[in-house]
Amino acid sequence: MSGWRLRLFVAFAILGAALFARLGFWQLHRLDERRARNRLIAERLKAPPVDVGALPKDTALAHYRQVRVVGERDYEHELVYAARTHKGAPGVDLLTPVRIAGSDTAVLVNRGWLYSADGATVDLPNVHDLDTNFVGYVEEFPPVPGASFTKDPRTIARLSHDIVAKTLPYPIAPYYVVLGDDHFVIADTTNKTRQPIRIGAPDLDEGPHASYAFQWFSFAAIALVGAGFVIKQSRSTGTRPTFVAGAGAGDARGPR
Repeated sequence: MSGWRLRLFVAFAILGAALFARLGFWQLHRLDERRARNRLIAERLKAPPVDVGALPKDTALAHYRQVRVVGERDYEHELVYAARTHKGAPGVDLLTPVRIAGSDTAVLVNRGWLYSADGATVDLPNVHDLDTNFVGYVEEFPPVPGASFTKDPRTIARLSHDIVAKTLPYPIAPYYVVLGDDHFVIADTTNKTRQPIRIGAPDLDEGPHASYAFQWFSFAAIALVGAGFVIKQSRSTGTRPTFVAGAGAGDARGPR
């Protein structure tokens, strides 16, 4: 390998190693953020549930807090959240508005997942929660524009506060509530198979960040080791001027 090519190769290897190392440290930073988020979620989920009226107005402060929703369940205006999966099976989530006594604002409650062959259409089951209240955790609406099916505005294709507010005939809270695993459904005896499955608490795993960081640091090490190997090979195979034994001074200097 010529000198300029070797220098160019080594420069690219060093730049690549620096980039890979930077990505590795970025993944470690993401891991720290994930762990901090998990600690926050675990702390809020362990706290006893509070009345929905006692939640802070800031949805970020209310996020993942255990909450109790007491009010009139409006099954007539229940929404279907399409394209939800459970253990690889297609289905929908049932979103039920709850009218809070003494307030004109309703709270949307995710009652759980229901199987749907196409992940969108379902005959709403005759399953009504007979408890006097709902208990779950607060979830924020996604910060993206929503969308509903044109043929059925009550079927939500992409969830957001704006699309829910357009569908319901009354104001809706800026968050919704997801029921936990320990909140059971009492179903009609003729319709047990249509009982929705509770979504439960969010997973508190650390994600793939640690393995990704290891991969990026490995790439950085490979780039540096590879550059060192090429430099060593280039030095060991480098050529020097050779002199033929017995040649005269003139021969060594070449033709005059």
